Amino acid sequence: MHGNFEVDQCGLKAMCMSVQKTVKVLLAAIMLALVPNTGAAATSDPANASEEKEFNPAELAMEHVLDAHEWHLADYSGHSVSIPLPIILWDNGLKVFMSSAFDHGHSVVESGGSHYVIEHETIYKTDAGGTLTYDEAGHPTNEKPLDFSITKNVASMFLSVLLLLGIFIGAARSYSGANVPRGIASFMEPLIVFVRDDIAKNNIGEAKYRKFLPYLLTVFFFIWINNLIGLLPIPPGGGANVTGNIAVTMVLAIFTFILTNIYGNKDYWKHIFWMPGVPVAVKPLLAIVEFLGIFTKPFALMIRLFANITAGHIIILSLISLIFIFETEWASIASVPFVIFMSCIELLVALLQAYIFTLLSALFIGLAVQEHEHH
Repeated sequence: MHGNFEVDQCGLKAMCMSVQKTVKVLLAAIMLALVPNTGAAATSDPANASEEKEFNPAELAMEHVLDAHEWHLADYSGHSVSIPLPIILWDNGLKVFMSSAFDHGHSVVESGGSHYVIEHETIYKTDAGGTLTYDEAGHPTNEKPLDFSITKNVASMFLSVLLLLGIFIGAARSYSGANVPRGIASFMEPLIVFVRDDIAKNNIGEAKYRKFLPYLLTVFFFIWINNLIGLLPIPPGGGANVTGNIAVTMVLAIFTFILTNIYGNKDYWKHIFWMPGVPVAVKPLLAIVEFLGIFTKPFALMIRLFANITAGHIIILSLISLIFIFETEWASIASVPFVIFMSCIELLVALLQAYIFTLLSALFIGLAVQEHEHH
């Protein structure tokens, strides 16, 4: 035993290994969800890219919190400095090239006899001249290939998954033949025990929590690590907003939804469709409310995480933008201290949102598997 925790070391090792398997399933599901979201962020119009533009704080914020096909670092001497990422398209065959071929939206890319342009981070088929046709609302009507590109959010998520696997594999191995945890395991043990005892056991129950613990551990650390990576000002992590992407939070919420309803017992469904102890005249109306609650609970999980993480990024960027809005370095006297303060708050929010999502997931699952006493 180690410290004040009475920990079954074999159990902790098994939990770490289970988390590794859950991470792989979670990664595959999120990758599928991100496919239609690769063209989320807005970029400047290529036709006006060379013109001097007035600073737009809203555009800056959106470019940061939304996804992109390249990892923007800075602008230097009127040129954008970025890390190119792989473009993977399916259009009568597989087309693979780097995002740098688009030259930040200024160039037409030819691949396999087809031509492509990128506008507002969406890739369209075009001709050799890069012609785009628009509808009345100003949206391009050109055909779009299937886009499986590695965007900055996907690249950041790969990094977080590698960290997650490395942490849990290292923690599991450190228990081999040791009486006390060593290295990373000494840091992970209190966190794993906290999720096990204070979240899983308290909300699901002693008898049934073990079945759901690998998922809860995966969700907790996946959200926390991605939240922390998103706070980094430079790559890896800088500019990525994985948990602020609604496709990612949607997949996490769907996993909770599936586990809750697949493992829900007969008492769970009875309390939804024909709640005992309620007048018969009220039961049909209450059944409708409870049935809607099946969907509103995961929806609230999805929106809560997405909104809180995105809002934090936007607030920090808005404070930084004050320097450029007022066009004086004196604005930094007020904005920089507030940015530092908000960044410290965001460190707390990163952990708090991981805890809240995991806690509510355990609570919903616990309500579904709980055995009720009927008198």
